[in-house]
Amino acid sequence: MALFKLSINNRTLSADVESDTPLLWVLRDNLGLVGTKYGCGIAQCGACTVHLDGKAVRSCVVPVSAVGKSKVTTIEGLSEKGDHPVQKAWDEVDVAQCGYCQAGQIMTAAALLKEKPKPTDEEIVSTMSANICRCGTYHRIKEAVKVAASKTN
Repeated sequence: MALFKLSINNRTLSADVESDTPLLWVLRDNLGLVGTKYGCGIAQCGACTVHLDGKAVRSCVVPVSAVGKSKVTTIEGLSEKGDHPVQKAWDEVDVAQCGYCQAGQIMTAAALLKEKPKPTDEEIVSTMSANICRCGTYHRIKEAVKVAASKTN
């Protein structure tokens, strides 16, 4: 075991874990940040998406030892009051059905809009298609990203 000091949601947190422990399990099991979900464990579904220095990554395949001094943002740290433009758009469009994939979807959308504040429909579809929604709310997801884009900058 090793002690890792991690910058998560603008706080320094410590976890005493094996170096190959996936970031997902450190977040959920060691730090109690359970908003990030386990979906597949092989980086295919997107439920575990977090930001690493602002970029969307699949936390189920990122070993904690690879985080280093990077800043991790989870769904809990996206905004203090749940009022990030993407979160507000998700509510406005009523995206969630079962809700399981939503944290990963929101984190992916937020990273997209940070990189491309006014994405085209094709860019939205291309980026968001990497996240699986078993309920099939893809049309509402796309619409919510467009709503969030229209309300930023």
